[in-house]
Amino acid sequence: MSVKERLSPATLYQQCDPEQFSFETTADLDNAIAIIGQDRAVEAIQFGIGMAQGGYNLFALGPNGVGKYTAVSRYLDQQAKDNPTPPDWCYVHNFEQPHQPNAISLPAGKASELCQAMENLLDELFTVLPATFESEEYQIQRQAIHDRLQARQEKGLEQLDEAARQEAVALIKTPQGFAIAPLSEGEVIRTEQFQKLSDAEKLRYEQIIEKYQNKLQKLMRQMPQWSRQSREEVRQLDQEMATFAISPLFADELMKKYEAYPEVVDYLQAVRQDVIQNADKFLQSDDSGASRSQNPMMAALQARQPLTPESAFFNRYQVNVLVDNSQTHGAPVIYDDHPTFANLIGRIEHEARMGALFTDFSMIKQGSLHKANGGYLILDARKVLLNPQSWEGLKRALQSGEIKIEPLEHSLGLMSTATLEPEPIPLAVKIVLLGERYLYYMLYQLDPDFGELFKVAADFEEEMVRDEANSLLYAQFISSLVKREDLHPFSRAAVARVIEYSSRLAGDAQRLSTHMQPMADLMREASYWSAQNDHALVQPADVQKAIEAQRYRNGRIRERLQEAILRDTVLIDSDGAVVGQINALSVISVGQHMFGRPSRITARVRLGKGEVIDIERKVEMGGPLHAKGVLILSGFLGGRYAEKRPLSLTASLVFEQSYGGVDGDSASSAELYALLSAMASVPLKQSFAVTGSVNQRGQVQAIGGVNEKIEGFFDICQARGLTGEQGVLIPTANVKNLMLRHDVVAAVEAGKFNVYPVETIDEGIEMLTGMPAGERGEDGRYPPNTINRRVTDYLDSLAETQRAFHENGKVQS
Repeated sequence: MSVKERLSPATLYQQCDPEQFSFETTADLDNAIAIIGQDRAVEAIQFGIGMAQGGYNLFALGPNGVGKYTAVSRYLDQQAKDNPTPPDWCYVHNFEQPHQPNAISLPAGKASELCQAMENLLDELFTVLPATFESEEYQIQRQAIHDRLQARQEKGLEQLDEAARQEAVALIKTPQGFAIAPLSEGEVIRTEQFQKLSDAEKLRYEQIIEKYQNKLQKLMRQMPQWSRQSREEVRQLDQEMATFAISPLFADELMKKYEAYPEVVDYLQAVRQDVIQNADKFLQSDDSGASRSQNPMMAALQARQPLTPESAFFNRYQVNVLVDNSQTHGAPVIYDDHPTFANLIGRIEHEARMGALFTDFSMIKQGSLHKANGGYLILDARKVLLNPQSWEGLKRALQSGEIKIEPLEHSLGLMSTATLEPEPIPLAVKIVLLGERYLYYMLYQLDPDFGELFKVAADFEEEMVRDEANSLLYAQFISSLVKREDLHPFSRAAVARVIEYSSRLAGDAQRLSTHMQPMADLMREASYWSAQNDHALVQPADVQKAIEAQRYRNGRIRERLQEAILRDTVLIDSDGAVVGQINALSVISVGQHMFGRPSRITARVRLGKGEVIDIERKVEMGGPLHAKGVLILSGFLGGRYAEKRPLSLTASLVFEQSYGGVDGDSASSAELYALLSAMASVPLKQSFAVTGSVNQRGQVQAIGGVNEKIEGFFDICQARGLTGEQGVLIPTANVKNLMLRHDVVAAVEAGKFNVYPVETIDEGIEMLTGMPAGERGEDGRYPPNTINRRVTDYLDSLAETQRAFHENGKVQS
C-alpha cells in the first residue's frame, strides 16, 4: 500500500503577490473602469444597441451582482449622448371626437412652450372677450337688433289693431295677453252692454272677433320666429365681434409661431372656431354678479378647490404635455424599477365630481415607454413578469410599434365602461431586460414572441481567469469604486488580499469572481474598518477584519450547529475507528453565507437480493441527485464484485440525525466507503471526513463547496483539539479550487491538520482503513488481507448461505 502524500500549504491557498503591482496605492491609478471580465456581454450590448432594425432588443442574463445594470446603463449613457434628442409629445382636446384626444409631436422643448402659450391665450381671452362685448359699439349694434325686433312686433300689432277698428273691434292688452274686443263709438263695449245687443248684432261681432282672433294667433305664431331670427342676428354679431377680437391673438401670434407644425396649426384653428362658438362662456358672471375677468379653472387650482363643471369646461383649451424633453440632452436612458402595466403603458386618471367619476385628456399620464421613446428603457425581467399584464402590454407595444393607453381592465376585457381612447403614439425604443439565466431560457422556450422581440442575449460571466492582467484590472476597478464613493485608498497589499478573496468567492484558485456586488460591499466595509483603526490607507488587516466581521454577523446558525456537535447532541466522531460509519461533508447556504458541516453516514449489510436501500429516498427526504449517487455506487459494487455471481446482500444507507431534505451526489464516495467497511468488517478512521462523488468505475469526481466543507470539519476538530491525525479527503480534481482560510492553512503547515487528494475509491479506502485495497490477480482473486479480498470473502459467504438456504430450507451455521 502506497502512502498518499498530503497537500502542501502552498496548494491550499493561492496567494497574490503585491510586488506584481507597480503602484503603491489605488490613488496612483487613473484608469477608471466600471466593469471587468465581461467582454462577451459588452460586445453583445454594443451590437444590440447598434442594430436599428426591429426585434434587436437585449436581454442581459446572469446572476445578480455581476454588474448587468452597471454595464448596460454606463454603455447606454455614453451612446445616448451622441443620439438626437427625441421630440416632445402632448395630448390636446379633439373638438370633433372628445373621447379621442389627439397626440401632437413637437421638437424637444416646444410642447411646454405650446402649453404656456395656450395658458397665456386663455388669460388673454378672459380679458379681450369681456371687453369686446362690453364695448359701446357692440352694445349699440345689439340694441339695434333688439329695437328692430321690438319695432317689428309693435308694427304687426298696430297694423292688426288699425284693421280691426275699421270693423268696430279693437286689439286690447289684458293681464292674460292680447285679445279682440267689440267697439261702440270708439269705446270697448262692456259685457253687460254686449248682452243687451240683438242677436244679429251679437252674431256680427262674433264673426268679426273670430276673424281677427285668427289673425292675432297667426301674428303670435310669427313672433317666436322673429325672436329666433333676432337671436341668430345676435349670435352672428357675437361671432363677428369674437372673430374680430381674437383673430389678432391667433393670426398675429400663435399661427405664425407654429406655422411650421401643421398639426399645431390645425389644432389652433379648431380652438379658434370653438372659442368663437362658445364666446358666451367667457362672459358669464361669477357668484357675486361681477363680470368674470380671470380664468375660473386656474382660479380653482390656485385656491386648491375642486373644479366645477363650469370651470372644467375650459380644460379643453389646455395642453397636456405628456413627454417633455426640454432638459434632455441626447436620447433618454430610463430605468423603471416598478414596471406595472400603468407605469409602463401610461394611464387615464379619474376625478370625483359631484358623486361621479370624470376624466378628460388632461388626466392622461405618461408611462416609462413614453419617457424612453426615442431612447432606451431598462427593465428587470422578473419584475415585469410579476406584474399582471405588464409583459403582454410590453410585447403588444413592441409588436405594433405604438403606445396605446388603455385601462388594464379594458385590456383584459373585464369592463366595457365608456372612457377615453387617446390617439396611439408611435414607439421607437430599445428595450434592455435584466434577469437571471433561467428567466431567459424559460421565456425563449415558452413564449413564441420572445425570440422575435429579444434577438440579442448579453450573457454575463460569473468568473474570469486569474492572471496578472486581470489582477491589474481588478485593481483599477477597486480604484474606480474608491474614487466614486470617496473610500479610503487601498494599499497594494490590500488590493492583493481583495483579489485573493475574489478567488475564494469564485471557488477556484485560478479564477476571479465577477460578482461585483459582494466585492464592492467588502471594499466599503474594509474602508470602514480602516477608518475605525485610524489608517490612512486600507491595509490587508482591514480587509481581513471585514471578511471576519461578515462571517461573524452571518454565523449564528453555523455556531449553533457546531455547538450541537460539540455537546454531543448531534453525534460526530473525530477520533477512533468504527465499522460502517464515516463522516461526510455538506454545505448549507443561509442567504449569501455558506458554511460546511459534517454529517454521520452509517451502512448496514445483511443477506438479501443485491439491493442497496437508500433510507433517505424511501422516506422521501432524499432528492433525485442523491438517489442517482446511490444507484451509481450500486453499479460499482455490481461491476466489481458480482460479475459472475449474484450479489446476495441487502445494504442500507442513511444520514444519521438528518431531519431535512438531502440532495446532491457529493456524499456518494463516503457512502461507498461505509458500505465497503461494513462488508469487509474493517473500521474506518473517524479522524477523517470525506467528500466527493463517485462513478461506476470507482473514480472520485469533483464536487462543489470544497473550501466550506474542509473548514466545517476543521472547526469541529479545532474546538476538540487538533491532534495531527485529523484531515479531509477530497477529489484530486478539486485541488485547483482550494482557497482555504488562513487558520486552516496555518494548521496544515504546523502538521496539525491534513488535506489529502484522492482519485479512486481504492486510494480513499486505504487512507481510511490503513489496509491495502488490493488488486485482482491473474486468477481473478484479490490478495489476502486486503479490503477487496475481505469484501469478496464476505459476499462468497452470503452466496453460500443463500444457496444452502434454498437447498435445505434453512440457514447452515
